[in-house]
Amino acid sequence: MVLCPSGHDSTTTDFCDVCGAPLDEASSPVAPKVPVAQPAELCPVCGAGSTGRFCEACGHDFAGAVRPPVQPAQPSPVQPSPLQSPPAQPSPARPPVQPVQPAQPSVNRPSASGWLAVVAADPDYYRMVIAAGAPDAASIALPAYCPERRFVLAGQQVRVGRRSASRGLHPEIDLSGPPEDPGVSHLHAVLLAQPGGWAVLDPGSTNGTTLNDDPEPIPTNVAVSLADGDRIHVGAWTTITVHAHPGLSEPVA
Repeated sequence: MVLCPSGHDSTTTDFCDVCGAPLDEASSPVAPKVPVAQPAELCPVCGAGSTGRFCEACGHDFAGAVRPPVQPAQPSPVQPSPLQSPPAQPSPARPPVQPVQPAQPSVNRPSASGWLAVVAADPDYYRMVIAAGAPDAASIALPAYCPERRFVLAGQQVRVGRRSASRGLHPEIDLSGPPEDPGVSHLHAVLLAQPGGWAVLDPGSTNGTTLNDDPEPIPTNVAVSLADGDRIHVGAWTTITVHAHPGLSEPVA
């Protein structure tokens, strides 16, 4: 053991292992001392425990200024090469393809537009009824005045008769009057729409339904097609004449 000029005990003979001062031959050796355990001091840089001047882990000098902690090197961002194409952007999602609905076949529906029904008291038909000797014919008189009424045929069916509140019956062609034909049933006939025209049907009236000059009633519950100008006879003196009238859309009476 050698005593350095600063008074440190050094185990080396050339330089002091405590302060680093050079030793010469005049330095006198000293008797070895029993080492005394020094409490460990924590390094302010790396946190390791050390008993000497210099940290055994990072070399920090406890006698000098505190070294700032060594910051790890940050990796530099990778710049894309000018010749490198940018990554392809995903294309926007397309809406799902809707299945094409097949075209619906056209349906030939009966047209009720353009037909007109004219209701009037018919003296010729009245005389035919009287001549045929119909029941109670003698008690039925032809009205002195009966205004002509017109009805536009529309929809799928048009009922002909006399209204009845008790039966909840309100026919589209109401022959209740005045004047009232007593030979007309509450539901006497029905006009039915057909492709391009109309037909007449007697559902079972009391006195029947005749057409034009035929004295025989039409069959019950049988639809008979009508033509422009056909005359439908109901009751004792009522005649309904149908007319094809293109372009008519509003009732005239």
